[in-house]
Amino acid sequence: MKPSILLLLLCAALLTVATLASEAYPSGYGTDSCDVDLVPVRQEVYDGGRIIDISHRYMPDMPAFESDEGIGQFLWLPKSMKNGSIANNSEMKMQAHTGTHVDAPGHVFDHYFDAGFDVDTLDLEVLNGPALLVDVPRNKNITAEVMESLNIPKGVRRVLFRTLNTDRRLMFTKKFDSSYVGFTQDGAKWLVENTNIKLVGIDYLSVAAYSDLIPAHHAFLKEREVILVEGLKLDDVKAGIYSVHCLPLRLFGSEGSPIRCILIKG
Repeated sequence: MKPSILLLLLCAALLTVATLASEAYPSGYGTDSCDVDLVPVRQEVYDGGRIIDISHRYMPDMPAFESDEGIGQFLWLPKSMKNGSIANNSEMKMQAHTGTHVDAPGHVFDHYFDAGFDVDTLDLEVLNGPALLVDVPRNKNITAEVMESLNIPKGVRRVLFRTLNTDRRLMFTKKFDSSYVGFTQDGAKWLVENTNIKLVGIDYLSVAAYSDLIPAHHAFLKEREVILVEGLKLDDVKAGIYSVHCLPLRLFGSEGSPIRCILIKG
């Protein structure tokens, strides 16, 4: 393709993005330049593949729990340099349990919420360290039977469960799908009682199957020893052992938080 044609296509793409973002940004945002040198590079892997981002990019059409419309607009730019401000300053509003996020015990236990067991009290040691990424059988929820069949070695403390949700690309589908794969109550109970796992990660908006939504969460969070990370991006990642690093925002008083998670090989 000729460079001139490529540049025209690039300009058209930038103008389209600017049009779609017009509700969030003032007129003219992103349309001042079609300089190819100013096109940002967005990555999923870094350092030659050694670092893998397993967090989802926040977009208006990413799914929201029990919604057909996605999360919608979540960014506004009330202070804009194009409108005379000395700097651009965005504002953000969305549910705490959006995209890749973490649950604190107060999410499903009101007495823990009142006592202050928020995301700021979560143990960062649990959220960072050696982790096992496993593939779950694709034809069922994560029951006690499934958990036992995975034969996860004793001593493993952090496990990321890849399910049919990844194959179906549910986190890339705007409309919420209640048929997602998650833990049943007996599966969660089996994990708590028979393993050393303290970090549970999964690839859709809830670790619990829709039919066992609250009972499975109760089984995980009752003793405040297990941390749940939901909405992970596990496509194109080989099963195996990694170093996982997850950092939630220090949101005082919040039972959930967006979280940035990465895997590091070796």
